[in-house]
Amino acid sequence: MARKAVATKAKTQSNIPQLTKEQELEAYREMLLIRRFEEKAGQMYGMGLIGGFCHLYIGQEAVVTGITMASEKGKDAQITGYRDHGHMLVMGLDPKGVMAELTGRQGGLSRGKGGSMHMFSNEHRFYGGNGIVGAQASLGTGLGFAAKYKGDGSVSIAYFGDGAANQGQVYESFNMAKLWNLPVVFIIENNKYAMGTSIERSSATTDFSKRGASFDIPGEQVDGMDVRMVYDAAKRAIEHARSGKGPFILEMLTYRYRGHSMSDPAKYRTKDEVTKYRQERDPIEQIKARLLAEGYATEESLKATESEIRAIVTEAADFATNDPEPDASELWTDITISV
Repeated sequence: MARKAVATKAKTQSNIPQLTKEQELEAYREMLLIRRFEEKAGQMYGMGLIGGFCHLYIGQEAVVTGITMASEKGKDAQITGYRDHGHMLVMGLDPKGVMAELTGRQGGLSRGKGGSMHMFSNEHRFYGGNGIVGAQASLGTGLGFAAKYKGDGSVSIAYFGDGAANQGQVYESFNMAKLWNLPVVFIIENNKYAMGTSIERSSATTDFSKRGASFDIPGEQVDGMDVRMVYDAAKRAIEHARSGKGPFILEMLTYRYRGHSMSDPAKYRTKDEVTKYRQERDPIEQIKARLLAEGYATEESLKATESEIRAIVTEAADFATNDPEPDASELWTDITISV
């Protein structure tokens, strides 16, 4: 019996997609950058240096990291909601520009006028940072329409949460995306609580991967805490969309450690639940353990990476603290007036 159990476990482990040494190291570095950046942003918010809303991505790092690794940087478009800092960092945007936008400085990605929820980069094909719940699904569908119209072979990747998944405009977007066979991958980041209500209390059906069934859009549930699973699923979904087969839905089962935003004390869940995820499912600790077990890294090399990341984040925070505020003339730039 024991021998059979071991054989079954080995077979199960072998079915887990594997990353190369280079990919594991890249994923570790990217996720660590997001984690340390978000921790610093939380500190700065507490110090009053960041105003307005601030939604942190701590715990969900494997989702955007694995998906971006599976995409074509500089070609594929990405769009998300207000929990957007990690997305920009993984797409290659300057941490100093991201942090400066959080503090409303002129060196910010939107010249200090967008704040945490509204940052863009045409160069990197990142289209926000959108504050209206579910709007990015419709805008992401539009990016998919543009891709098909231009015939440039790009894919639109639209992220939204389990709360936004209940918005009517999301289903209008599903319908159009399938009707026109658009190259869109819809990513539902299911962190279980939306703003503060569990999916069991707010959603009649909790398997969000099936939300496109009535539109004939295929979907898949993915372990969003394991970057290997995310990368593997995203690679297949993006190829599906790029090859002309139309939209695809990926439900990422993930978890955020902080509240919905910095103003949310998250009293709707127990401390034990959060602790359990941190201790048993943390995406960074998982990949760190694999790096050491496979001999891809040593404790010393990982400490060196940690020091490098902390230096990058410290530099970004210093820049965002000392950079001047935008000139008053910026009030009138990038404004469109319809007559």
